[in-house]
Amino acid sequence: MKKNLIPEKQISAEAACNYIKDGMIVGLGTGTSAEFAVRKLGKLVREGLSIRGIPTSNRTKKLAEAEGIPLIDFSESMFIDLTIDGADEIDGNLNMIKGGGAALLQEKIVASVSRKEIIVGSKTKMVDHLGSFPLPVEVVPFGWQVVFNQLESLNGNPDLRLNNGQPLLTDQGNYIVDCHFRKISNPKLLENQINMIPGVVENGLFINLCTKMILADGEKLIVKDRKIR
Repeated sequence: MKKNLIPEKQISAEAACNYIKDGMIVGLGTGTSAEFAVRKLGKLVREGLSIRGIPTSNRTKKLAEAEGIPLIDFSESMFIDLTIDGADEIDGNLNMIKGGGAALLQEKIVASVSRKEIIVGSKTKMVDHLGSFPLPVEVVPFGWQVVFNQLESLNGNPDLRLNNGQPLLTDQGNYIVDCHFRKISNPKLLENQINMIPGVVENGLFINLCTKMILADGEKLIVKDRKIR
């Protein structure tokens, strides 16, 4: 009889929870990998762990509330001790593409004020070069076609993300345009180029924000820390 296999995402997410200590303000990521961390933290809170969380999406907020995790917003704290989140792709320099779950704006705000950010998931998220996963770009609805045209000029091969035949709306009421660059040779340059386009709110390139990667390869953990230069 086969034993029940624990998903790799769960193994890595629960390993990241070992870094959470009493009194911390914790960033709560969005996506299937991050959900495992939220559920584990909920269990630890019920067992006596004292933390406060800042969620990166309405979906995560609902899950955290259901798990009994006390939540705050940035009116109560301008920094976060540690964030646990997932990624759609992560390279050897710990740069990432995020936003498959359409929460990239809040995820980047949270990451930008996190003293530490641990990225979790399975080993399949590790890539040599970013770009195989479509790069999400969050844009305001007004004039989105203008932004779309500018992304085409960057060879982004953009697609407007739809939901039931209508433009998908983010938590902030914006649209998502997915760009198919296939291989991104200079992520930092491209991040800046995209964010200079009027109408772009944010894009899913996360550069120098991950401080530790914990990916699971079966039951084995692949751990890497970002070198501070």
